[in-house]
Amino acid sequence: MFTYKRKINFHDCDVAGVLFFARIYELCHSAYEEMIASFNIGEDYWNNDNYIVPIIKSEASYHKPLRYGETVTVEIKVEQLKSSSFELYYECKNGKGEVTDKVRTVHVCVGKKDWKKSELPGKVYQGLKNMLEIPNSK
Repeated sequence: MFTYKRKINFHDCDVAGVLFFARIYELCHSAYEEMIASFNIGEDYWNNDNYIVPIIKSEASYHKPLRYGETVTVEIKVEQLKSSSFELYYECKNGKGEVTDKVRTVHVCVGKKDWKKSELPGKVYQGLKNMLEIPNSK
């Protein structure tokens, strides 16, 4: 699991001072960027000549409001990992540790020039593998 914390800024909120619903994706993507940076892959994951890793599916559920000034903790779990794709699960929590939002994203690696599915770079794959959540088997 990877953990990321950030304060909710005024510009993140609607007129009621609550995090605007679409901003949860920005918040989770910032956490995703920090997670990738923690892998120390030695190349620019976001801007290179060989591959890109677009999100092909996403969903969010909203459980409690996040308000201006609160610090939110985003926990990321890798729930599925294949040679060319992965699924991330994000849980956002307020300062009391209560779950406020849940987000899922599915990413696929494609060649930058041909947009054909390709294998994830080795260091990215290994970083994700190290974080893979294995369900309890009972």
